[in-house]
Amino acid sequence: MVGREVAELFDGEGAHQVFAFDHAALDVADRDSVLGAIGSVRPDAIVHCAAMTAVDACETERDRAFLVNALGVRWVMEGARRAGAYVVSLSTDYVFDGSQPEPYHEWDTPNPASVYGQSKLGGEFEIDLECAVVRTSWVIGRYGANMAKTILRLAAGDTPLRFVDDQRGCPTIAADLATMLRTFVVERLPGTWHVTNQGPVSWFEFAGEVLRANGDDPARVAPISTADLDPPRPAPRPANSVLDNRALRLAGRTLLPDFRESLPTLVRAIADGA
Repeated sequence: MVGREVAELFDGEGAHQVFAFDHAALDVADRDSVLGAIGSVRPDAIVHCAAMTAVDACETERDRAFLVNALGVRWVMEGARRAGAYVVSLSTDYVFDGSQPEPYHEWDTPNPASVYGQSKLGGEFEIDLECAVVRTSWVIGRYGANMAKTILRLAAGDTPLRFVDDQRGCPTIAADLATMLRTFVVERLPGTWHVTNQGPVSWFEFAGEVLRANGDDPARVAPISTADLDPPRPAPRPANSVLDNRALRLAGRTLLPDFRESLPTLVRAIADGA
């Protein structure tokens, strides 16, 4: 979802030679595969978007989650050191347990409650100080499976639309996130950063915004609590996934816009099958 947006953005500028590897061409869990690919390309920069993001599957496939999300980052970082490349690696709001009422900033202490969050935090530990970790949340986009597509698919049928109202976060448009990742690559910003679109909402509120952007009635959506989900989800979800983009703000950087500004364009793209 994010990797394709990043590749298209850089490739479209015509000023970069872009090498984009999907899972079939490069398995980040395979050290030889990673070192071979990086060694053959010898890139100036690597945007590491690959991950095992099936949150519930991570609960039962713990070793696989850590192999991909933690050890895979180690192999990427090893290859980057050999090539002298800068790395920006994507991480997640799930490194926090979601128990505090305030938005999480970059200097808050992680405490992941799920295997997915634990494995992604493990990946953060593998990144060198002069490279960057970018935590994001609730990513939606034109490519891959995501909540925006799920909502639109359900809205096209007769299925009742019920979404939880006790989990809050900042929906992040993949295309918007890609533009900020470009900044990281060009300027080689170091350290840990939170990058999301602005506008914290619950999943219930977000579903209503998707319907509104699609010219549908937001009142079709009904709220439900996480405890009432049937069947219950294997992996715990943070009640508060709102990430404060404090480092960007303090550095005087322009934050990504409110997700509602970009949502209509995304909804149209999904409807058109882009």
